[in-house]
Amino acid sequence: MIEKEIESILKKIGEDPQREGLKKTPLRVAKAYSEIMSGYKSNIDDVFNKAFFKVNYKEMVIVKNIDFYSMCEHHMLPFMGKVHVAYIPNGLIVGLSKIPRIVEVFSKRLQIQERLTVQIADILYKKLKPRGVGVIIEARHLCMTMRGIKNQTATAVTSSMLGCFEKDPKIRNEFLSLIRDTEKV
Repeated sequence: MIEKEIESILKKIGEDPQREGLKKTPLRVAKAYSEIMSGYKSNIDDVFNKAFFKVNYKEMVIVKNIDFYSMCEHHMLPFMGKVHVAYIPNGLIVGLSKIPRIVEVFSKRLQIQERLTVQIADILYKKLKPRGVGVIIEARHLCMTMRGIKNQTATAVTSSMLGCFEKDPKIRNEFLSLIRDTEKV
């Protein structure tokens, strides 16, 4: 189905879908979209895979610099960047690898950055029932760099703070301070 639609688009923009370089383009685009939009096929409970552990740990857990790629639902152009996630457990933690997997599930859908930020925070808050969750996303949007304003340096930053991250400025500031140094280990 997508292949036929891509062939139609190629014709409408003035291209010949039978031209040597374009013959397999509809198939390649269909396969790419299947991969890029794979988040629709993912079940968040399968992602967590019951990897919850009872631990008496009361300090902040942060996974930062999670690379992500998504597609803007307004122009169907990519946006990409880094996600920083923190939570303060309330007797329950999740396997660290689950956090980037959650980011991947929600980012592999048509998105807006604001919704993506909230979805990641909300699911962690719902599943872990922590004292609080903080999520910050920094991203570059191709809909701003290659069309429209054509600004090559603009970065969008969004945040979602729940529980103690929302209510306690000291905790929020600790999170912000700890993610500021973004050099990798």
